[in-house]
Amino acid sequence: MAGTSAAPGRNPSRGRIDKRRAILDAALTVFAEQGYAQAGVDVIAAKAGVAKPTVYNHFGDKETLFREAIAADADRALAENLAVVEQLRDRDQAHRDVREMLEQVGHHLLECYCDDRSWALRRLLYAELTRFPELIDIVRGRAADRVAESLADKLARLALGGRLGKLDPAEAAEQFTALLTGPMEARARFGTRRVPDAELWAVTRAAVHTFLAAHAP
Repeated sequence: MAGTSAAPGRNPSRGRIDKRRAILDAALTVFAEQGYAQAGVDVIAAKAGVAKPTVYNHFGDKETLFREAIAADADRALAENLAVVEQLRDRDQAHRDVREMLEQVGHHLLECYCDDRSWALRRLLYAELTRFPELIDIVRGRAADRVAESLADKLARLALGGRLGKLDPAEAAEQFTALLTGPMEARARFGTRRVPDAELWAVTRAAVHTFLAAHAP
C-alpha cells in the first residue's frame, strides 16, 4: 500500500491544472507574436516549460489549443472587468458624486482595455476571424456581453436611485463603453503605443462628461 500512495504534499490534480494554465498562457503569447499559422506547438511547449506531448495530451491538436487559449483569456478579461464594474454598486457609493464614481470606474476599465494581453487578444481576433469566425462568439459570450450586462445593471440601479436620469440601461452601457474605448485604437496604434496614464484620464473625463450630458438627472 505504501508504494501506491502519493508523495506527501503533492497534488496530481493541482499539477495538471497548473500545467494546463501554463500552456494556455504560453499559447496566447506565441499565437499573438507569430499568428496561428506560424506558431509551433513545440515553441508553445518550450515557453510553457512542458514536453510537446503534454500539450497534445491536454488539448489534442493545435486548433483546439488556439480556441481554448482565446477562451481562457476571455475569462481572465471577464473577471477583471466585472471586478471594476462592481465598484458602481450604489449602496456602497451613496456618499460619492456620480461623476467621480463613473470616472474612477471608467479609468479602471480603460486600464483593463489597454493592458498588453487585451491588445494581444484583439489583434488575434482581427487577424484570425476569417479563419475562425466563431472566435467573436467565444469572446462576446464569455466576456464582452456579460460585462455589458453587469454595467447595464449598475447604471439602471443608479437611475432608480436618482443618481442618473431615466435611461435604457443596455443602450446607456453601450454608449458609455463606446465613449471610453472608441478613441483608444487610434491613440494606442492598435496596442503598439503605451498610452500615458494622464491621457487615459483625459479620455475618461471626456467620456463621462459626454455621458452625463445625456444621462444626468
